[in-house]
Amino acid sequence: MTVTYTARVANARFCGFSKLLWAWKGSIYKVLYKEFLAFFAMYTAISITYFFLYDDQKRYFEKLAIYCNHYASLIPMSFVLFYVTLVVNRWWNQYTSIPLPDRLMCVLSGGLQGSDERGRLLRRTMMRYASLSALLILRSVSTAVFKRFPTMDHVVEAFMTRDERKKFEGLHSPYNKYWIPCVWFTNLAAMARCEGRIKDNHTLKLLLEELNAFRGKCSMLFHYDMISVPLVYTQVVTLAVYSFFLVCLIGRQFLDPSQGYPGHDLDLYVPIFTLLQFFFYAGWLKVAEQLINPFGEDDDDFETNWLIDRNFQVSMMAVDEMYGDLPMMERDRYWNDSNPRPPYTAATLFVLRKPSFQGSTFDMIPKEEMHFQPLEDIAENLEESGTRHPNMALFNRLLNSAPSPTGLMGGAFRRTSAQLQRLHHSPGIDQY
Repeated sequence: MTVTYTARVANARFCGFSKLLWAWKGSIYKVLYKEFLAFFAMYTAISITYFFLYDDQKRYFEKLAIYCNHYASLIPMSFVLFYVTLVVNRWWNQYTSIPLPDRLMCVLSGGLQGSDERGRLLRRTMMRYASLSALLILRSVSTAVFKRFPTMDHVVEAFMTRDERKKFEGLHSPYNKYWIPCVWFTNLAAMARCEGRIKDNHTLKLLLEELNAFRGKCSMLFHYDMISVPLVYTQVVTLAVYSFFLVCLIGRQFLDPSQGYPGHDLDLYVPIFTLLQFFFYAGWLKVAEQLINPFGEDDDDFETNWLIDRNFQVSMMAVDEMYGDLPMMERDRYWNDSNPRPPYTAATLFVLRKPSFQGSTFDMIPKEEMHFQPLEDIAENLEESGTRHPNMALFNRLLNSAPSPTGLMGGAFRRTSAQLQRLHHSPGIDQY
């Protein structure tokens, strides 16, 4: 079952994530502890071997350790994070590509009319075909679904009739045939349109568009399964992490402090920071390993069998049991209320004390200079103060083009045009 901890981190608190560090299922400790113990065991074995070496052998080992520690930094490790980012984005895109029947079932329930047995049969069959298409593609990409439906006999027992199986197996194609039930769906939709159960072509178009979106998600799952992250990328990341820590097994050993090697003044038994570095880098690699194919059986892989059960039950209820089943319409409790507001509990009353947000400038106090001023007054004030404003040319154009009260262009402002011309041609104004 997918590990869900959303409610535990609903509010940010002091050391809020620290509560999650003790979880085991789906944790980094569960997927990494074997590699971590193996690394620590090999480090300890080399450290003990160094203790029993002869003096000349120790000197040679110390030179080798210093050499390895010096050149270990040349192995690029930062791009491991970019690889993990790529895998996480791919993981989420795969989840959004899982076909869900909710939109299709709503269009089918409202678009295909008929409460008789024929109408009910059409709606149920078409919805079952959509669910069958999703099952066939999930069975092709998910090991958990394949274990549940290992053969076509299991699929027939759950979703297909024997005649449908005969038709399905009679269509010979070397490719995956998950799309065949979608074609059956379109044929039934065309039949329902001819029978008048789908009233117009717009409804038929909407129904087929939703089916194509559903089928497109099935296709995306198939392509995600076929097109993996390039193997060379995965290989180079894996080799970088493993080679770095193989070098660290020798390069991070604590050497004899009496030899005076730089950085080896202290001899510790446990390489704390080396182990932390291994935990983080190898942990990133394990994250990518777990998320690169979320259709397996890891703790955090997608619950595909649960999705099959949920989607089939909900879609069948929507197109059959809920068809034409409406509650009685009546006036709501806010019928005569011009300002309806749902009630609050005592725990949420603080929302009532918060004023409605009107905008970031709503509470600004206007100043005197914020009032509108006639353009000619602005120009005269600038002239009297001797200010050379960079927008004087703009004032000139506005005054010459502003309509006068008599309807003549610029009639009300002619008296200041000569003054503005002098200001415009004064030194320091032409540059603007």
